[in-house]
Amino acid sequence: MTRTDAAPPAPASSAVGATPRFASWALAGTLAGALGFFATILTDVHVPGDDGDQRMTVDMVDDVSIMKARLGFLAGYAVVGLLLYCAAAWRRHVEPRVPDSTAARLVATGFTASAGALTLGYGWKGAMAIYGDGGPEDNSFDRQGRFVYYVLNDFGGFIGWTGVMFAAMAVVWMAFRERSVARWIGAVSVLGLIVPVGGMLIMSVPGLPGTTLPLWMIVAFSGFAFGKSPATRPLPPA
Repeated sequence: MTRTDAAPPAPASSAVGATPRFASWALAGTLAGALGFFATILTDVHVPGDDGDQRMTVDMVDDVSIMKARLGFLAGYAVVGLLLYCAAAWRRHVEPRVPDSTAARLVATGFTASAGALTLGYGWKGAMAIYGDGGPEDNSFDRQGRFVYYVLNDFGGFIGWTGVMFAAMAVVWMAFRERSVARWIGAVSVLGLIVPVGGMLIMSVPGLPGTTLPLWMIVAFSGFAFGKSPATRPLPPA
């Protein structure tokens, strides 16, 4: 007679009804915001004196820090990759839970749009690092040529966050209209939108999304990772 041993007990982590502690994929959004703040704000290539009290001239372009430009470029391209990942993860983890929500689809679309725009915005920082004074190819352009890259960098890394701005608007709708996102995340989203939307409406400033939306991603996606929003709360294993 053949003896049949009972199957070993399943580990506690795979027990029926066990629920993941947090949505780990959302931490990529938190990291994207932190690196975005570094790449956009902390490595801004504006030179000392170009702060509204003094007009920027061609003669000042060689004062640009190519090290700042290089660090901003590298961090910025990491942001691009993280935004694309967030868009894909959002489609996988969130959209199936709210299949009738157009706003949920706008979030991933906004991230993808920003990733494309920031590829150019941060790419111009990389060009400034190459062609700026002291860069490996600083003899390729004269000061007037380098000044063109400086002007592109004036708003380049800031404008690209516009897609994320519209994603934040979609999150506001999901929070207060659809109730699929925690309302405190919706409130944080409103706060993050006041400056860029107000500045665009009042003064037509296109680069303001880059001043607040990286910070919005840090807070909102930390909330998505550890909070209890119905749209992002991890499902128990089948």
